[in-house]
Amino acid sequence: MGIKKFNPITPGLRQKVSVDYAELTASKPEKSLTVGIHKSGGRNHDGKMTMRQIGGGAKQKYRIIDFKRDKEGIPGKISTIEYDPNRSAFIALVVYADGEKRYIIAPDKIKVGDKILSGKDATPETGNALYFSSIPLGADIHSIEMAPGKGAALARSAGTYATMMGREGKYAIVKLPSGEVRRVLLTCKAVMGRASNPDHGLEVHGKAGKTRWLGKRSRVRGVAMNPVDHPMGGGEGRASGGHPRSRTGIMAKGQKTRSVNKASSKLIISKRKK
Repeated sequence: MGIKKFNPITPGLRQKVSVDYAELTASKPEKSLTVGIHKSGGRNHDGKMTMRQIGGGAKQKYRIIDFKRDKEGIPGKISTIEYDPNRSAFIALVVYADGEKRYIIAPDKIKVGDKILSGKDATPETGNALYFSSIPLGADIHSIEMAPGKGAALARSAGTYATMMGREGKYAIVKLPSGEVRRVLLTCKAVMGRASNPDHGLEVHGKAGKTRWLGKRSRVRGVAMNPVDHPMGGGEGRASGGHPRSRTGIMAKGQKTRSVNKASSKLIISKRKK
């Protein structure tokens, strides 16, 4: 897969950089695995806007993704690779030997026709879901469970992957995309390989309208506001606004936001890079 640049025949195309989507093999989703989405536009049950910068956007359908990969011992075949508007990675439609269809996060470099398997009998090949007790050391993995049977929670976005570092008692030691090294139970699952669409981070929208199509509204900087509207507002001329903080006063840099008493803190070996 590659990156696509455009001839500047319009101002919006001059800066635009897009993924070429050459991997995709289907334009419409599997109807049985989609449900409608209600968009709030950032408004609560009273119709009052409680979240700013949300609204508009193209109509979307939610694709039901199999994050648990609990169909063990039954081989599946990759039928299509599709775009999903709800996530940055691509998704793959899997047709299992018993006829059931499920969507999964598409691993990078997987192709239509490839076979995948989940469970104890699976080999460490791209797309297979294995327990941490079976994953070889140094392997790249994605779609990682944090609790057995709960479903994938870590390394799910485009191009991300974690690295299997070792085993320690009943835990596996995993280095996450953030740089954090933590323990995960050996009874949890992960998918071999990296998540698809690694060039997602190179995309440039090229114009404000593309951002609006994605359901995001424009954002006003705090320093451009008045003191009544933001802690960083006001001042004579172009004042810097003081220490960076949110509209509600939460520090943007330096203030710890993770709970000190969080139960999973004891599983973290080294924290993420700062």
